[in-house]
Amino acid sequence: MDIYLPIAEISVNLFLLLGLGGVVGYLSGLFGVGGGFIMTPLLILIGIPPAVAVGTQTSQILASSFSSVLSHIRRRTVDLRMGSVLVAGGLVGSLAGVLVFRWLRQIGQIDTVISLGYVLFLGSVGGLMLVEGLASWLRLRRGAGRQRRRHFWMHKLPLRLRFSASRLYISVVPPLLVGFLGGILAAILGIGGGFVLIPAMIYLLGMPTTVVVGTSHYQIAIVAALTGFLHAYANQTVDIVLGVLLIAGGVVGAQYGTRAAAYLRGEQVRMLFALLVLAVCGKLLYDLVVPPADLYSIAEG
Repeated sequence: MDIYLPIAEISVNLFLLLGLGGVVGYLSGLFGVGGGFIMTPLLILIGIPPAVAVGTQTSQILASSFSSVLSHIRRRTVDLRMGSVLVAGGLVGSLAGVLVFRWLRQIGQIDTVISLGYVLFLGSVGGLMLVEGLASWLRLRRGAGRQRRRHFWMHKLPLRLRFSASRLYISVVPPLLVGFLGGILAAILGIGGGFVLIPAMIYLLGMPTTVVVGTSHYQIAIVAALTGFLHAYANQTVDIVLGVLLIAGGVVGAQYGTRAAAYLRGEQVRMLFALLVLAVCGKLLYDLVVPPADLYSIAEG
């Protein structure tokens, strides 16, 4: 049964969209990360215009992050002060990203930039995750302990502020820059940014892992809300019908993914996830370099 998407201006099978949301929700629950950077490329692959895929994906990111942050607040695993600094940087990054997005769309290059950006981004992240997962697996086989690195060079920077929940006294500059990067990624590529924010918060800011995930979702939820509004207002690229279907499928899939995660070790999860990311990256790269069947198109960029 096909359903018409008014903003994307195409008809897509209803069960395909629900299934896609379910699969990405399952993967999110299984791997413990937001599905934005997987969902957006998959939407592009099934024919959704890249600009609409990016704009609409913010609705699913907002729904999943908001649900998660409420749970973390109840468990007191959110550093609200640190999250607010990250949000400040993220809001500026989101505004800048939407303006860049609009400019790229006006000159007709947004589809190419999104696809190329995902190829470079997914290739880098997938490669690094695969190498790190293999290294961790080999260390465990040799009987070595897990390695943990925490850098505190930010203590030397000015404008320091105390973050009691994170037990830190550092400059606000690094958190602002980390939040700014998250906002840029959310606006241009439709990425929640959790898989970038979380490592940065642990290894660059030195935050304890007990508050990292909740604080990350706090930032992502607020930035996704602003990004979605700006895309809807300035670019008209948020398809509510598509967003609701993806959210519905994702909520169900995430429950099963969370249960399945209990049967896998951390190193196995990271390696499987890296292979999935590289597979999506390979398909996008293939579509970029292989000449299309129809060399001419009247589609508006």
